[in-house]
Amino acid sequence: MAELAGRPLGELSRRDVGIALLSVPADGALASLPGLRRALLAAGNPLSAPFWSSAEAILRKIIDHEATVGDVHGWLEATGTEPTAIIGLHVWEEPANRSQLQQEMHALLVRHLEERLAAGEIDPDKLAGGDAEARQAYLAIQDRWMTTALPDGRVPMNVLLDEQDEAFLADWEAAETEALDALRALLSSAGERPLPKPDLEAAAAKLRADIARPGWPGQMLISFSGRNSETLPADDAELWLTLSASVASPQGDPMSEEDKEFARAMEWVEDEDDLAFGDAAGSSGDPADEEPDEMSAAMAAVCALDHEDWLAVMTALVTGGPGTPASAADLARYVRDYEPTDPGEQDKPGDDADPGEDPVGSPGDPGDEEAYGDFDELSIEGLFLHVTAMWSVLGAIDDDDRLTPLGWWGLPEAMRRAWSG
Repeated sequence: MAELAGRPLGELSRRDVGIALLSVPADGALASLPGLRRALLAAGNPLSAPFWSSAEAILRKIIDHEATVGDVHGWLEATGTEPTAIIGLHVWEEPANRSQLQQEMHALLVRHLEERLAAGEIDPDKLAGGDAEARQAYLAIQDRWMTTALPDGRVPMNVLLDEQDEAFLADWEAAETEALDALRALLSSAGERPLPKPDLEAAAAKLRADIARPGWPGQMLISFSGRNSETLPADDAELWLTLSASVASPQGDPMSEEDKEFARAMEWVEDEDDLAFGDAAGSSGDPADEEPDEMSAAMAAVCALDHEDWLAVMTALVTGGPGTPASAADLARYVRDYEPTDPGEQDKPGDDADPGEDPVGSPGDPGDEEAYGDFDELSIEGLFLHVTAMWSVLGAIDDDDRLTPLGWWGLPEAMRRAWSG
């Protein structure tokens, strides 16, 4: 233990002992407890009865296969110098996966907690006993440190979240590039998808009329696109593709309070209900009771769909062609049944598939449940409800929730545009 912690026996902390106990098989660690207690007592560092009782309890729980990761980490945190796994918006990676910055900040926080423990501000016995007030005080100490500037001017929370954002964006861009390559290959193998000009002209005229009016659906599409009526393209195809691409990749934000006040002042709305999609409906005044407004909920739902979800849907629609079922339930089923394949092996529209059939596979295929395990089809369907509502307004799907010729031409092009950045 002393070697692992890099300190003599008399200076080992509860955290040092805890990490050492968790680094070996639990049955061996449990058997070693009496000898460890004697050795630490002889070194003048007996720790405390509550610590040893809690150590025995967690080790037995591990041996009996009843301990969760949360249980184990919670016990280690109760030593009084192990940072909590989640602090504010930051989540500590496992030690082996921490970046150099995370390692540095974690070590600095451990040192800070050791100082607060020595100053009597942290009571590890109460933490081990599950005392709620002690736990809150422990969290508050960490939160203050994370949001206070270090001597070199860095604020730990800020630099850690900045690094986290950079890593996320890098991963996202890599996934987007891969998905775009797959989409291009799919479209290349699918052959020509003609642009239905009369359908496009009719859809564009309707969209301009919708945008000129307050409320749904025009202002939803405007907000998703990050544009306004003055900055939208004049060309019909560019208008349609811009709005369609933003359905999959929102570029804007829900209306700000300033925008709403401006709209009220300009008498842009006839009544407050026209702004309802930007407000928390039925708000009680208590933030805990407020539901997300319609706009925020729609954007959050769309952003929860990942590249493979969209690729599954595009594969089904492109290969199926006009008439392909495209309700939210259908799209969720396409995601469930999706298996990436060589685009050259995909059936082309009209080869074998009936437009009314599922081009990706039958939901009743044997083994589906076994193959997809915990796939939550209803949740995915709920996310796609916002998508299909806007696709219907765009004319990409018809009243029967089937892909239109305009949608067959335009949705894959819009997705390619969204992923091309």
